[in-house]
This record gives sequence, C-alpha cells and structure tokens, in this order.
Amino acid sequence: MGWAIPGHFRLMLLLQLAIAFFTKAAYINQQEPLGAKEPTSISSIPVSLFASLERLARLVDVSYCLGTSGIRKPFECISRCNEFPDLTLATTWSTGILFGDSCGFIAVDHGSGQQRLEAGRNDGMNEKQGAIVVAFRGTYSITNTIVDLSTVPQKYVPYPSPDHGGEAPEKPSHECTNCTVHMGFLESWKSAREVVLPELKALRAKYPSHPIQLVGHSLGGAVACLAALELKVSLGWDDVTVTTFGEPRAGNSQFARFVDDVFDLDGIIDLEKRVYRRVTHVDDPVPLLPPSEFGYKSHGGEIFISKSALSPSETDVHLCISDEDPNCSAKDDSSVEGLLHRLLHFRWTTTSLEAYTERMSFPTRLKLWQLFFAHRDYFWRLGLCVPGGDPSNWGRHLYEPHDEEL
Repeated sequence: MGWAIPGHFRLMLLLQLAIAFFTKAAYINQQEPLGAKEPTSISSIPVSLFASLERLARLVDVSYCLGTSGIRKPFECISRCNEFPDLTLATTWSTGILFGDSCGFIAVDHGSGQQRLEAGRNDGMNEKQGAIVVAFRGTYSITNTIVDLSTVPQKYVPYPSPDHGGEAPEKPSHECTNCTVHMGFLESWKSAREVVLPELKALRAKYPSHPIQLVGHSLGGAVACLAALELKVSLGWDDVTVTTFGEPRAGNSQFARFVDDVFDLDGIIDLEKRVYRRVTHVDDPVPLLPPSEFGYKSHGGEIFISKSALSPSETDVHLCISDEDPNCSAKDDSSVEGLLHRLLHFRWTTTSLEAYTERMSFPTRLKLWQLFFAHRDYFWRLGLCVPGGDPSNWGRHLYEPHDEEL
C-alpha cells in the first residue's frame, strides 16, 4: 500500500509508545486533579440536527444516479428523488473520464416543514424558507478512491473568483499561509467550479433569501469543502452551510486551521449550531486518509456516528470537540502522532492497557473492505442508484420526528 509505514517510522512509533506508556505509568496511581480532564464529546445530538443530517444523507445519495441513469427535471430519478417533492433541478455536471472525476447537481429547495432543520438548529426559522442545494458525488469507483488518495499535495490559496465577471474581492479576513491540499481534490473543484459558480450566482440573484447548502459524500466531501471556502472567502457569502459524510483529509495542518478559522469550528459550546458538519462513522477508513505521515490533517466540525450497523439513533451520533477528538474517529488513527496523543489522553480515561491495546489491534485506515460498508453507511447505505436506494435500505421507513420532539 502507498501509505504503509516504513521501518524507521515503526521504530519511532515503538520508542514514542514506550515513552508514552511510562509517562502513563508514572501517573497511574495519582489522584486526577480537579478540572484536569480534557473536554469530551457530547453524548448525543438534538433530534432536529439528527433529522437534518438524515435528510441530507438521502439527498446526497441521489447524486449517485449521475453517471448511470441520470437525474431529470423537475427532479426525477429512479432512486430517492420522489422523497424530495419540494426540490427542482437546476443543473448537473460531470468532469473527467467516465464521470470519475467530479459529479454533482444543483437544485432549489422551495421549502417544507423540514427546511428549518437544515441549519442544524430549531431556531424559529420560517419553515417555508427554501435553499439552494449543491450536492457533490463521491468517486464512483472504489479503486479510484484508493488511487486518488495517493497523490501529492499542492500549494493552496482560495481560488480567485473574478474570472466569472465582477470586481475582484477585497482582501479576505482569513488567510491560508503555507497551506497545501490534495491535488486531486483541487483539480476536481477547479473543473466543477466552471459550472457551479455561474449557476449559483444566477440562482442567488433569483432567490436572494435562499441560503446555500453544500453536501458531499466521500471525495465529494473534500470538493464541497473547497467549494465552501471559495464561496465564503473569495465571494464573501455568509449564508453557507456545509455537510459532508466520510470526508477525507483535504490538506495539511495549516489548511485544517484555515477551515477551522473560516467556519469558527474551535468553540466548545453550541456545537449543534456549527455551519460545517463533518460527519464520520466508526470503522470508516476514509476520514483518516491520506495519513498524517504524508502531512495531512483533519479539520474540526466533526459529528461521529458510533454505531457500526444501520440504522443509528440520536444517541449513537455525537458532537465532537476540536480537530481530533479522541472520543471520535481520531481514536482509530494509527499514525505515530495519533497513537501518542491518544496514549497520553488514555491515562485520564482508563487503567486497562490491555483493553486499549485490544481496541487498537487493527488500524481503521487499513480496513479497506470498509469502503463497501462503513464508508457507505451514513444513516442509510449510500452509493447505489436503484429504486429505494441500496437494497440494504429496503423496508426501512423514513425518519420523521414528531412535532413535540422539535
């Protein structure tokens, strides 16, 4: 594998693990100081946020009809389009050979009783308010997923937007210093933006009160991230919400910091109100790729599904704190830095080294068979354009929260 740890990394790992273990042993019998625990992820999410994420998972599942049977106006396909009667299709796009590079659609949501949930909160928003939705499909081929994650990083600056007309943006309030991103993700966005930006500007002029909703699965999540940064930083659009499922690491630590700054992801209160929701799932290897040994790092905004099997409930979905909350997907990161961080955190959470070792017995990022399962299981099994979605979803009813729950 392109990301196998070389021999010198293994030696460094053993040395640092030994240091961490003895650090832990020195404190194992000491009383834990008051207030010394790190912040922990919240046990469950509000029903309103759960309903919003579940709905968006079904919506991004529709994008997998691109490249197969297609999506037609007003909003028709052989999969889940009939579950969204308030949406009208604006356009679709596809780039690359055999739809393998970047695919997606733009639609207008004219509003429904669920629409007020789409900001991730129940805040009195007019339930008939609509939205402009941009959905980014993941890579259709699992092989392409693995190959794409092996490419080299590229220097990143928020892509300038005046090439579509208009004045150059003012100096942005956030700067991305020494940022690099995955070259494949950046090229995918550069291709998609030729369709996405002009269409969004036209729809925004037609529906000025509609916020922008970006949603992506798998590699589409990384492209959605780059798209959102351009909309907010280069164009100055503030009403942008991003939801990704199984998003890989798009760039280096400086890039992750940039995303955190732009979307204000550093806080530890009102986590359910964040406008960037990076949804991850236990055993999904993709959010841990490309590996940190290659210089990649996750950004904040994580929402973690801890239940392996479908379907999760509100108590199985957790709001995470910081870029690498050790209670969320980061606990399965097998990098040297990740292991050391979790071992140091471990001394506050358990006295059983055996239990911890057993939990880490096989690195999640190497569980590539989970590309077919955990990586697709986000509220529903995503990625197959057939009536009712993937057959594993057949017989399941749509999630409909009761009014008293909201």
